[in-house]
Amino acid sequence: LGAPGLLPAGGSGPWPPAEGLRGGQRQPRGLGHVLGCCGLLELDPRPGGSSGAHGTLVGFSPQQRPAKRSKCRQLFRSPSMPSSVIRPILKRLERPHDRDTPVKTKRRRSVAGTPGEVAEPKARLMRSRSFCQEEIENMLANDHRELIGDFSKAYLLQTVEGKHQDLKYISPEMMVAVLSGQFSSFIESCVIVDCRYPYEYEGGHIKGAVNLPMEQDVEEFLLKKPIVPFDATKRVIVIFHCEFSSERGPRMCRFVREKDRACNEYPHLHYPELYVLKGGYREFFPQYQAHCEPQDYRPMHHADFKEDLRKCRLKSRTWAGERSRRELYSRLNNC
Repeated sequence: LGAPGLLPAGGSGPWPPAEGLRGGQRQPRGLGHVLGCCGLLELDPRPGGSSGAHGTLVGFSPQQRPAKRSKCRQLFRSPSMPSSVIRPILKRLERPHDRDTPVKTKRRRSVAGTPGEVAEPKARLMRSRSFCQEEIENMLANDHRELIGDFSKAYLLQTVEGKHQDLKYISPEMMVAVLSGQFSSFIESCVIVDCRYPYEYEGGHIKGAVNLPMEQDVEEFLLKKPIVPFDATKRVIVIFHCEFSSERGPRMCRFVREKDRACNEYPHLHYPELYVLKGGYREFFPQYQAHCEPQDYRPMHHADFKEDLRKCRLKSRTWAGERSRRELYSRLNNC
């Protein structure tokens, strides 16, 4: 029943308009109503014909069934329509021939199998690698993303999706934009926290990054004497990363936010704008070696530093245990 060209020329469908629906909307009914409006299919036994069934649809009203076959073939006729309105079988819809219409109609394959007209490929848009001050101001003015931790303004840097949905990730390209000073009119201080172990950091790191592998190191560096901007209109941002920015970097970012919340009255924060470098140093180094010193990459599981890895992990677990005990004692004292 849903084939093209089955609706009457006047726009009336096989079902009468339902009462109570605005705009002349029609409500589909059960199968019995459809059969009551349709003609009866009669088989036409023809001598010498093919084995397939030939049939005509004979229309009838709900009051009576005509015994004679209708002269004109039709699929169905609405009881509300006059009998003089007869529709052709499988009439095709007229398709627009204007190719410049906003929405082009589908091109079907021809009978001979000639492929239809192939759509022209769309031009690929490339992201700009530099940001002028006017573009940044427009981006901030029209930004509808989430606000930073103290809800005072929107995030300055363009973020990307990462492993942890509660954190804000930036791409290596955005990191280079910050390092090259493209956001200097908005950022007073940018702290890059390298959360890798010391032997990894010494093997190669981003220029200007500080190595803070332990939570006590981060707390001492950032929270004991918080960095306060001299210009209140500018920002202090902190970017965390480790080798892959999968575990150590995100964990340290959450630790700073947790401690920052604890020592401030909500929603005020010392560092409301925190980011994580997506892909970590492993993804940053091959693309931007000029921004690294020394220009090398030493993985955590390096064959020559197995003993260093063991010591660093032991120290990290020891610190985590001491922290848990201190928090437990603090809770007991507050009870």
